[in-house]
Amino acid sequence: MGRFIEGYDRSQSLLLPACVDDYVLEEALVRVVDAFVETLDLTALGFERTVSAATGRPGYHPGDMLRLYIWGYLNQMRSSRQLERSCRRDLEAIWLMRRMTPDYRTIAAFRHNNPEAIIRTGAAFINFCRETGLVTPG
Repeated sequence: MGRFIEGYDRSQSLLLPACVDDYVLEEALVRVVDAFVETLDLTALGFERTVSAATGRPGYHPGDMLRLYIWGYLNQMRSSRQLERSCRRDLEAIWLMRRMTPDYRTIAAFRHNNPEAIIRTGAAFINFCRETGLVTPG
């Protein structure tokens, strides 16, 4: 029998914790999504809850939810349950959400509460991609 490449022992601890950023390529589209959302004025676009409430449980920032939604759309994931799973399994989603894992109801509520703002943002993202040469008109 020949030799095979062996993986690491899953139960072995690391001396230095791995940085999730090291696993996402510099040219990955997820970084474009992150940079794009960072430039947006979410209040002007009409997103709800852009200012956190003084009382109650803190919610997810609409920018984080928007990042997840755009990334999911680009990866053909429309289901909030698929997006929830991706936040636990997919390194790009884990990186994008900074290890936050919203449940599917929260993701669905964001989509339900911000339909017009999401449509406007989607159009702006397409224009951004065209202007930067990421996609060609056609």
